[in-house]
Amino acid sequence: MSARALPYRPHNHDACVSKALADAREICQQRSARLTPTRERVLELIWQSHKPLGAYDVLAQLSEDGHNAAPPTVYRALDFLQQNGLVHRIASLNAFIGCTHAGDHHTGMFLICRACGNVLELTAPSVSGAVQAAAEAESFELDDITLEIAGLCPRCQKETGDE
Repeated sequence: MSARALPYRPHNHDACVSKALADAREICQQRSARLTPTRERVLELIWQSHKPLGAYDVLAQLSEDGHNAAPPTVYRALDFLQQNGLVHRIASLNAFIGCTHAGDHHTGMFLICRACGNVLELTAPSVSGAVQAAAEAESFELDDITLEIAGLCPRCQKETGDE
């Protein structure tokens, strides 16, 4: 596996991966949804990186693990994880990232570093409210809101400032 990207904020990464998996087990149990070993491993692979992973990145990792998985298996696992609020799809990257608010229906808002590819999920109720209010003013019925914001993370800002 390639070197893991550094997170926006320092933290105990192993603890956040473990918590994500524990949360997933609990959420799936509450919903009577079947978290198979393959689905759980796909979720773990996604959480092990701060960069969003595409389906073929996940497939390559599964192959390295010795799984005999095909693309449809990975796509079904990703679909299951997304439907159960455990991952988000970053459309601009055609990739997936673990949800930091698993199980809660919320607006997906993401800061995407265009230099290193790290992604940070934001929580900003005022932004969500403003988008909902603007949609309601246009009599538009919202199904889902996802905001993807590109820029430079603090680490990459420092690196570009040193040149």
